[in-house]
Amino acid sequence: MKKRNAFNISGTPRLTVGKSDVMLITVTAALIFFGVLMVYSAGSYTAERIYGTRFYYVYKQLTGAALGFAAMFLFSRIDYHVLHKLRYVILALSVILLAIVFLPGVGITNYGARRWINLPFFTIQASEISKFGFIVFAAAYIGSREDKITTFRGILPVVLVGGIICLLIILEPNMSVTICMALLMIVMLFLGGAKIKHLLMIILPLIAAAVVLILVEPYRFARLMAFIDPWQSPLEEGYQLIQSYYGLGAGGFFGVGLFNSRQKYLFLPFAESDFIFSVIGEEFGLLGCMVVLCAYLFIIRRALKISLGAPDRFGALLCSGIAAIIAIQVMVNVAVVTGSIPPTGLPLPFISSGSSGLIVFMSSIGVLNSVKRRSHKSSDFMFVKGKGHNSRKRLLFRKRSGIITM
Repeated sequence: MKKRNAFNISGTPRLTVGKSDVMLITVTAALIFFGVLMVYSAGSYTAERIYGTRFYYVYKQLTGAALGFAAMFLFSRIDYHVLHKLRYVILALSVILLAIVFLPGVGITNYGARRWINLPFFTIQASEISKFGFIVFAAAYIGSREDKITTFRGILPVVLVGGIICLLIILEPNMSVTICMALLMIVMLFLGGAKIKHLLMIILPLIAAAVVLILVEPYRFARLMAFIDPWQSPLEEGYQLIQSYYGLGAGGFFGVGLFNSRQKYLFLPFAESDFIFSVIGEEFGLLGCMVVLCAYLFIIRRALKISLGAPDRFGALLCSGIAAIIAIQVMVNVAVVTGSIPPTGLPLPFISSGSSGLIVFMSSIGVLNSVKRRSHKSSDFMFVKGKGHNSRKRLLFRKRSGIITM
């Protein structure tokens, strides 16, 4: 039988469906199961006190994990180019869900913010979906307009869409997710090839807007003052940060042991969600925190590696955007818990309590796996060190594949 040529007439390698990224899925699953364990540890006392059962948050997290694994499997099997075809549908759905939050009787208000949509059997947080809706749109737009993205006019559609999403999120209000979205937009444009001077024309107004948003809302300004010196208001704005310090400090290097946290007993607010990293630090110490961060670094590095081997710009930008939002959200969450930036509520991906975020992040891992399975079989040799003629061959392969453009 005649052997099939590995390259098309154009010189681009043929796409074949390969194997899944077992290590990526394994590390992600380990983080998820660890998250279920920590949600029980951090939230069992609060759940029993409020809902009458210590397993309330665990049930929700397990439900989210089950749906997330189904979504991850589905997106792994679907050709990721389907997302490109449905980019406008996904973007429209993201914006519509953000707008529905403000409808009376549909949007749920908790702690003075309308961030959740009330459905018959569960609730969803629209902002979690909007982040990945934006990634799909931005990757599709930037990927197909390589020659225009270097002009200011060329980046305006991405800025406009990102601005609309940020506006709807800040109206909830949700300052933390708005910051994440703004950072994600800048990163996507930078990766797509936008010029630094054009990015500065966006970044500077964003910084000015952030300052205005802090000054016009008294509680945001109070949080800023509490960040500078939390002990000035130890029972009010500075309370949560101080309790987080206590938890991290009590953990030391090895921690006090699983289920032995004291801060979760009504001392540390949102211990099962936004401040779960503090409980991890208390129970597993600095060593446990480093292991968790290493797991995130592995996932981010894996996503970037898959992006380098992607067969087209859309796949590369899609994977890079997923890596960016995971990195941004982890950095912001850890920075808040450790008092490195002013307090703001943002969950830790794959670990914090919250079904919506868990399902969406797990779906993104499925998308990464889909790109990996459809990458060129020989893409792995791009990561092998070498010199001379072999290195030139690897560079030529990447140029012919469309991964590097001149």
